[in-house]
Amino acid sequence: MPEALKLTCLTCGQANRVPADRIGAGPKCGTCGAALADGKPHEIDAAAHDKAVRTDDVPLLVDYWAPWCGPCRMMAPEFAKAATALKGAARLAKLNTQDFPQVAQRANIRGIPALVLYRRGREVARLAGARPAAEIEAFVRQATAQRA
Repeated sequence: MPEALKLTCLTCGQANRVPADRIGAGPKCGTCGAALADGKPHEIDAAAHDKAVRTDDVPLLVDYWAPWCGPCRMMAPEFAKAATALKGAARLAKLNTQDFPQVAQRANIRGIPALVLYRRGREVARLAGARPAAEIEAFVRQATAQRA
């Protein structure tokens, strides 16, 4: 029997189990039908953030940003390109620190944009500042390879 990975739906917050060998096949949430690993960054709220960070088996890279932040807006298309390149290897999410300042405070975010990589309930690595897609992808691949 293939290993099952826990993934939190970034839309409804429901926990899902997905066979590891099917992660790249576009699994969907059993509750709301949203894509679980579609290679796109997803806007998340505080509840989805906390649950996904705490329980997901697949690495989750969170971009802490705000709409008034120029570098954050400049990096958004690069973050989306990185999400496509990392499909199946990691999921990418964006958390608006203006709407959820308490989450940013708990995550010890001092400046934005800030990228924090989580895996199985733990922070794996963090990167500050706007980055091109290739650098974001290399950051995730290196951090996950070291802790595999």
